[in-house]
Amino acid sequence: MGDHPPPYPGNQNQTNLPYPPAAVYVPPQQPGYQPQPTTGYPPQQQGYPQPMYPPQQGYPPQQGYSAQDTPFPPMHQNEASGILKETNYDYVGSDEPVDGMGFDDKAIRRGFIRKVYGILTSQLVLTGALIALFMFCHPVKMYVQRNMWVYLTSMGVMLVCLIAMACCESVRRKAPTNFIFLFIFTVCEGIMLGTVSTFYDVDAVIIAVGITCGVVFALTVFAFQTKYDFTTCGGALCAVLVIFIIAGIIMSFLPQTKWTMIGYGSAGALIFSLYIVYDTQLMMGGKHKYAISPEEYVFASLNLYSDIITLFIYILQILGSAEGE
Repeated sequence: MGDHPPPYPGNQNQTNLPYPPAAVYVPPQQPGYQPQPTTGYPPQQQGYPQPMYPPQQGYPPQQGYSAQDTPFPPMHQNEASGILKETNYDYVGSDEPVDGMGFDDKAIRRGFIRKVYGILTSQLVLTGALIALFMFCHPVKMYVQRNMWVYLTSMGVMLVCLIAMACCESVRRKAPTNFIFLFIFTVCEGIMLGTVSTFYDVDAVIIAVGITCGVVFALTVFAFQTKYDFTTCGGALCAVLVIFIIAGIIMSFLPQTKWTMIGYGSAGALIFSLYIVYDTQLMMGGKHKYAISPEEYVFASLNLYSDIITLFIYILQILGSAEGE
């Protein structure tokens, strides 16, 4: 018995062990801690200490951002897959429509169309007033016929405004700069058309105006109702227009006959009739692949106005050539 160590407290029945047993760790008890027996899982919560910080109730926190001021973009859920996707609110113009913006919203599309046709109507009324002034005011008519600098100056200013609105996004989007440039462009176009109209009979000009109005109305209804998508034909129309311009330059160096002018005017009227349908469907957007951004109402009205004015010029050329002008 003298060769073995004395028994340790709590181990009186294990006196023959060659090494002391492992000590059992007892965690210190916190104030207010009341151990209670547990039965199964999860453990009862009555005996655990209270958390130091109170839990937050939902999101967002009370001292943080509100639900309206959250810095994160809103999310929408795909009904088919249930996946949340970020909604893009930076839509300024693209080939594909964006949820909640662009032309998927019928109210935005209708408001855009009303704004475009309102601006277009104002342009056409101003142009008609200038043509009437040049046609029925004899001193003005004689002056512009004898002084071609009026026509050439108007053409130069018109080209500057057209290039500025077509190439500079800030010019055609920022008000009132876009309306100022559009007004100057329309006045210059009206002066040019008034000067050209003075070389034709009044009856021919009135008939050309009536034919142009009828053709534009019919093409607009067709563009709104047809199932064919002309917005995919932009490249083909551009190629045909380039060929048409080159042919016109070549024809200017050749002898011009009555039937040559009628044929050239008919080709030009056909091309710009197709452009009216093309630009109208670009303005409509929605079901078409390509669409103009709702912010480009000035650019849309500029396109339609240019198509209508060019169509009027070629119809007037056809009528003048047919009458032997």
